[in-house]
This record gives sequence, C-alpha cells and structure tokens, in this order.
Amino acid sequence: MTNPMSAAGPSQGAKAPSGGSEGHAVPSVGALLLDAEALYRELLRGVRSLCGPQTRLVGITSGGAWLAERLQQDLGLAGAPGVISSAMHRDDFAQRGLAAGGQTQLPFEVNGAEIVLLDDVLYTGRTIRAVINELFDYGRPASVRLAVLVDRGGRELPVQPDFAAARVALPAAQSLELARDAAGRFSFHVEGQ
Repeated sequence: MTNPMSAAGPSQGAKAPSGGSEGHAVPSVGALLLDAEALYRELLRGVRSLCGPQTRLVGITSGGAWLAERLQQDLGLAGAPGVISSAMHRDDFAQRGLAAGGQTQLPFEVNGAEIVLLDDVLYTGRTIRAVINELFDYGRPASVRLAVLVDRGGRELPVQPDFAAARVALPAAQSLELARDAAGRFSFHVEGQ
C-alpha cells in the first residue's frame, strides 16, 4: 500500500519515479499538506523546459485554465492561452450532462501546433482522454505534451504526464481541488474521508 505523500516544493523531496516526468514529494504525517504556490513554481520550471518558440498553452477547465493563464503571463508568451473543456467527450456524459465549467476556446490554429496541455490534478486519465478528443475536433496538432500540478495516481487509462510538479497518494474517497483567490494565488482543498 502506498503511503500518503505531501509535496513540499522544489527544495525538498526526491525525484519522482521514471516515466518522463519529475516532481518532488516528502512523506506526510497525518493530514495531507500541499503548498500550491510552491508547486506552481515547480510547474513553471517544468513547463519552461517543455516549451519551444512555437508552443501554445492549453488549460483544462477550470484549474488547468487558471494555470495556463498564469503560466502564459509568467513565461512572457504572446497571445492568449487556450481553454479546453472535456464535457462533450466524457464517457460519463449521460450521468453528468454539461458542466457549468467553461467552453473550449482555442485562439490559435490547432493544425501543426505544439501544445502543452495543463491540468491541476491528474487522476484516472479519463478527463485527458476526453480533452484530447475535443482537441482533435479542432485540428491535428504536431505534438501534445501534458503537464500537471499534481499526479495522484489511480490511473484507469494509459495516460502519463510529461511533467508533474508533485505526486501524491490519496484514498479513492478523497478529492483534491485547486482553488484560486481574488489575488490569483493558488491553494488546495481536500474533500472526503
């Protein structure tokens, strides 16, 4: 059984297991503690290494879109980042219907684009599958790379990030959600048992 992990930011912890991404984590005692701002700084470093001159950022609604917006500014990239919704391609659409999230907005030509897809929390991989289907409705990108703030494991599909700022283990009954305050600072909320 995997022990719960808590990310402590770039100066603490060990490299994540191999597989194309890296992150930092330290064992937690008791409650899960995640410093979302420290993880954002680590994500900024990782996304910078994934970006080339023609890279376009696309954030998954809503937490990934918040990340893409802030990364676009902090990396000094021209234009606006894309926002993508998984709603129309979800395999549980019949149960969930259309979420009140955001609509897909890709303010650039998708055909031939080098895309870095951003999400706040990677879990089963089903949202990523849906988002890639949505992306291909708009064109055929040259490449799609995935960067996430937190990889919590529990994959149901063969999806792995190119970069994860942290890896944590949570019980299936718990959810981890990114929040953003009025000043644009990030924090995490853990819900469930």
